[in-house]
Amino acid sequence: MTINIEEMASFCKKKGLVYPSAEIYGGMAGFFDYGPFGVELKKNIQKEWWRFMVMLREDVVGMDGAIISPEAVWKASGHLSAGFADIMLPCSKCKSSVRADVFIEEKTKKPVTTKNLKEINAIVAEHKLKCPICGSAFKDASLVNLMFPVTIGATDSGVTSYLRGETTQMIYLDYKLIQNNARMKLPFGIAQVGKAFRNEISPRNFLFRCREFEQMEMEFFIKPEENKKWFDYWKKQRMKWYESLGVKKENLRFRAHREDELAHYAKSAEDIEYKFPFGWKEVEGIHYRGDWDLSNHAKHSKQKLEYYDEQTKESITPNIIETSAGLDRDFLVFLYNAYDDDKERGNVVLHLHPRIAPITVAVLPLVKNKPEITKKAREVFDSLKENFASFYDESGSIGRRYARMDEIGTPFCVTIDFDSLEDDSVTVRDRDSREQKRIKISELKNLIAGYF
Repeated sequence: MTINIEEMASFCKKKGLVYPSAEIYGGMAGFFDYGPFGVELKKNIQKEWWRFMVMLREDVVGMDGAIISPEAVWKASGHLSAGFADIMLPCSKCKSSVRADVFIEEKTKKPVTTKNLKEINAIVAEHKLKCPICGSAFKDASLVNLMFPVTIGATDSGVTSYLRGETTQMIYLDYKLIQNNARMKLPFGIAQVGKAFRNEISPRNFLFRCREFEQMEMEFFIKPEENKKWFDYWKKQRMKWYESLGVKKENLRFRAHREDELAHYAKSAEDIEYKFPFGWKEVEGIHYRGDWDLSNHAKHSKQKLEYYDEQTKESITPNIIETSAGLDRDFLVFLYNAYDDDKERGNVVLHLHPRIAPITVAVLPLVKNKPEITKKAREVFDSLKENFASFYDESGSIGRRYARMDEIGTPFCVTIDFDSLEDDSVTVRDRDSREQKRIKISELKNLIAGYF
């Protein structure tokens, strides 16, 4: 059974995956906290991305840039222009606002292909669209920049800076230093994972559209004439990553951007989309950015950002292929892909890949009021926790404990019983098949490691 996004948000809160941020003070739209099991799932997704994109490659290195940058950076990148703005439709009565393109598409079932304010106003009038909150007419549409300004220093004389709208720009600012320090030769990539911030008009669909979110981005620097080869290559690689972690092929697709929807920096772009209950939506973009970013930063900073090719003895401005994934959106992808309301079991099962599951193995003493069994269970738990994300649970019936582990996606449950005291064997239960088999405690580590 597929659950809607509101039901998924409720499930995540109930199971310690994700909470509304600052909820005891009424919360803030577009901000979320990750709970004890959610933070582990999120970190594991990030770890797998880093392993695939950096650790297993010789041509990609990593960095971690600052979250706040000076205004000049975002002027050069184009983020302070109309190109990085959404169109807002403010209500004439209740003061609420909606994001125009999303609202119009929901109401008319037709894509919005313009950012011209007059044309937007005309569409609103033609379809007689009203405020969804109070039913009143909208005021004229207006552009709202998505960047978050911050003041550094004393309030009166402080310097205006910005929370980064994307992690990408930090890579461009440091690319020459990294290229020299890591002795990278074209083609090469620089990867980064981190927070980004956008002042969304209408955050919606739980984790899908937030004001604070996390990106996993890689900028791949290439010779201009090799753009098609590397664009096609990274499309295949990024789809391969999702499939390697068990995402069903039928729920993934590529969608090429129309010319009228390309970002200001993009020469071409394709999205990897996932089939959510609320429709096919972007979870990752593969963009050919040309030399737009490096050329603009060179122009505004008055610094040379060229690459010297030792073979041709020429200096060139590299072109860039970008892969940009939303970590929070991927979190949703893996949740929906794994979610199974198993009527036979009477509980939800998250069929998460063992490499990303919050808990890898749960150790469960059959009964808790027998010291000799709990002592043995603790010994098993201690032997596993240094190698695997482990969880010890002795509360409730064994069936209820299995169900709790199913609901957060734990692949293996290990039960210690009276026979374990005699033969040093345990019962291992597989989450997906519910198959149980008896093995020696000495074989546990190898059994679990075989799934990684």
